[in-house]
Amino acid sequence: MIRLEGISKLYQMGDQTVHALQGIDLHIARNEFVAFIGSSGSGKSTMMNIVGCLDRPTAGRYFLNSRDVAAMDGDELAAVRNREIGFIFQSFHLLPRMTALANVAQPLIYRGIPPAERTAMAQRALEHVGLGERVHHRPNELSGGQRQRVAIARALVGSPSILLADEPTGNLDSATTRDILALIRELHASGQTVVMVTHEPDIAEQCERIVRLQDGHIVSDSGVTREAA
Repeated sequence: MIRLEGISKLYQMGDQTVHALQGIDLHIARNEFVAFIGSSGSGKSTMMNIVGCLDRPTAGRYFLNSRDVAAMDGDELAAVRNREIGFIFQSFHLLPRMTALANVAQPLIYRGIPPAERTAMAQRALEHVGLGERVHHRPNELSGGQRQRVAIARALVGSPSILLADEPTGNLDSATTRDILALIRELHASGQTVVMVTHEPDIAEQCERIVRLQDGHIVSDSGVTREAA
């Protein structure tokens, strides 16, 4: 499903070249639950950006569902992000003046889905994450955990191939963190492929497979790669 071959990413900072990733080879099969873990500067955020089609590698090839992502132009990448990848961010990234329902429906506008259909899809997604009674609430009327559930519903509404979670519990208390992780585990159990980025070992241990990065290299991988579905 996800295949990285010889992926490297360089950044130029003044007269210094930063090797964020160096020769990464990685395969993630459908319905895996994977954590990218590492300290600040390890390369995990760069890895997330490349897997999420938010950035391009300097060298190497990235295949998503057998398509060569590295060869796509900007419009093709935007379409892949909209249809194939659901993003969950630490800071939720909800639009403050819009209701939960409108926030969840927002990605569907770019697919050209008619208003009534996207409203129904957003309603189902919110019910799926346990917020069927909060659809008309705005973000400032919701708790942190509820806002993250809205963000998860938005990520899921288009039935993406991958759920990509960047420090999804970083702004939550311990009890809410357990609830959100339980929800993500349920989504994985229902067949969703999940890739989570974290710097916290106890969060990473909730995943089936842990890929540890250091100085732009994969230094350990707890999983045995399965054949792609």
